[in-house]
Amino acid sequence: MTFAERAPLRYPATVENPAGNSRFVLVCEHASHCLPEVWGDLGLPEDLRRAHIAWDPGALGLSRALARRLDAALVHAPVSRLVYDCNRAPDQPGAMAERSEMHAIPGNIGLSPEERAARTAAVYAPFHADLRAEIVRRIAQGSAPVLVTIHSFTPLWHGLPRRVEFGIIHDRDDRLARAVFAESRDSGLVCGLNEPYSAADDVTHTLRLQALPYGLANVMLEIRNDLIATPEAEEAMADRLAPILGRALAALPAPQGAG
Repeated sequence: MTFAERAPLRYPATVENPAGNSRFVLVCEHASHCLPEVWGDLGLPEDLRRAHIAWDPGALGLSRALARRLDAALVHAPVSRLVYDCNRAPDQPGAMAERSEMHAIPGNIGLSPEERAARTAAVYAPFHADLRAEIVRRIAQGSAPVLVTIHSFTPLWHGLPRRVEFGIIHDRDDRLARAVFAESRDSGLVCGLNEPYSAADDVTHTLRLQALPYGLANVMLEIRNDLIATPEAEEAMADRLAPILGRALAALPAPQGAG
């Protein structure tokens, strides 16, 4: 019996500090390298199941450290992006990628439409439903949340070094991204606007789905993962970034109401 034929499973998002008083809602779509038993090991050795292709190392620790400093809610995914990448729409090849960087993902090759639909229902749908529930609850309470998605990236890409240490990425709404970029000039980090990725790379799905329809300020942050490789480094980076986010938010005009 295939997974698609079994009783439906649901892997909900993990929501931390939902009572946080800050307007910030932090999101970490690539928080986990967990591969639930129902999907097996996807044909990958253990080292690759724990490598960057499976998750964003350091991103969850940094997100938690920022949430503490900002008194922000944090929503994160419990399942590896190799099963389903929650920052990709269901029709995108990268949602259940057959290949990541230079590595083939055997367990994702040749998925049937039923298997793709089952993974979408098990991982993607509950994650975004839970994130949306946190957002709309805050809107209903009279607060305009500010969505910040947090990711990490590798120092090398196909063997080439990346200059940028801190990437600030936006979709159609660039208000918060440009404010963060402006406030980062004295951070001691090599910063890039729409680097090492941009919306053209289809990396802003969560922002498009969850923030843009409500007119919410939003930004995607990318931190080079060698800078957040230990718990101590995650805390140190949070010390740098939390004031930047606070000042960037303060620099924006007062919200006029979501929707």
